[in-house]
Amino acid sequence: MSERKVLNKYYPPDFDPSKIPKLKLPKDRQYVVRLMAPFNMRCKTCGEYIYKGKKFNARKETVQNESYLGLPIFRFYIKCTRCLAEITFKTDPENTDYTMEHGATRNFQAEKLLEEEEKRVQKEREDEELNNPMKVLENRTKDSKLEMEVLENLQELKDLNQRQAHVDFEAMLRQHRLSEEERQRQEQEEDERETAALVEESRKRRLLEDSDSEEDTTPTQPQPALRPNPTAILDETPKAKRKAESWERSVGALGSRPQLSGLVVKKTGLDSIISRRRAPPLPDAGDSRISLMGPQKVWGRFPEMLQVLALSEPHRCV
Repeated sequence: MSERKVLNKYYPPDFDPSKIPKLKLPKDRQYVVRLMAPFNMRCKTCGEYIYKGKKFNARKETVQNESYLGLPIFRFYIKCTRCLAEITFKTDPENTDYTMEHGATRNFQAEKLLEEEEKRVQKEREDEELNNPMKVLENRTKDSKLEMEVLENLQELKDLNQRQAHVDFEAMLRQHRLSEEERQRQEQEEDERETAALVEESRKRRLLEDSDSEEDTTPTQPQPALRPNPTAILDETPKAKRKAESWERSVGALGSRPQLSGLVVKKTGLDSIISRRRAPPLPDAGDSRISLMGPQKVWGRFPEMLQVLALSEPHRCV
């Protein structure tokens, strides 16, 4: 029994490959291949962006009547991921790239344009130097001058690096640290001075307030009040009657009774007897002792009060 995975096939001695029938397939037949988008593009139908590297199931075919140095050129058909519009592009073996045909526009690529511009300038220069020896001399002079400028710039950079290399960074850091410490010390001293000044000011203010409060609380010796003498009005000499004002004549005086007329009371024999008996004084109506004694004690002393009142003012008891 033969093996399942065999690489060598048996050809009989009478094998003739020319007798094998060949399939007649069209030259522009298409194959389904799996590929990735070779560049960034944008669909013309819906404006959808298709980025480089997106995978598609594409149809591949060989371009008829086009080749580069015997290399065939292939065309690929893909569909937009949004509107399913058909997009085609083909290979460009001359520039080792791809070219867009229709259905989309290739996004701008600055790097590719720069490379193309450099190649174009280099080609034009070579063409000029090929037919013009003076142009070759001019280009060499320009190149030598440009080289000298580059060397000078490089030497300046080297000198600058050497000057920076001699800088002692440790000393710079030490000096910076000392300056920072000095600044912090000065700030601390200023804060202490300000704090001491505030404390001194608050102490002085407190002393002033304490002295003012002591002066206010110092007790002053009360002067004895002068009591009026009830009999002094008798010793006064009669004054001349002043001329009545016009408004007193029309309206009248404020008071017709003489002042202090009720202070002088003439004592009688009955009053001396009452004072000898030392009767207890009658409480006033607004005296608080009445309210403290209560109604029973007040009514218990009522006969005594009536007796005293009859002795002192007999005309009120009639």
